[in-house]
Formats: sequence, C-alpha cells, structure tokens
Amino acid sequence: MIVERTSNQIVIKVSPKIDSLGFQRIMDYLDYLEITSKSKATQEDADNLADELNENWWAKNRNKFIK
Repeated sequence: MIVERTSNQIVIKVSPKIDSLGFQRIMDYLDYLEITSKSKATQEDADNLADELNENWWAKNRNKFIK
C-alpha cells in the first residue's frame, strides 16, 4: 500500500488482490468521515433524528408485526 498526500487530497494505492468487499467498506467509511466533517450537528441532534425516524417507521410498520 502506498499513501501519498498532496495539497488537496490523499492518494491511496493498494494491490488489486485486496478483498473488494472489505475495501468498499473502508471507502464507505472514509466517505462518511468526509461528509460528516462539514456537519455542525451534535450527537444529541443525531440521536433526536434517529428517535424521530424510528417512531415514524414503527407507526407505519406496526401492523406488520403486531396482529
């Protein structure tokens, strides 16, 4: 593996023999870090959003699980 840093990016070169699924997971995590680095949301904001989404999902799907 070779890691090069330029003024505006980091270039990572890896062998083509690397497991593509594992590599994709790493790339997804790096994408997540890049996106969230610009966020001003707090952990409390994220928790509140998650709670709201779970409540809405449960309200729409409750009848599939409780009869």
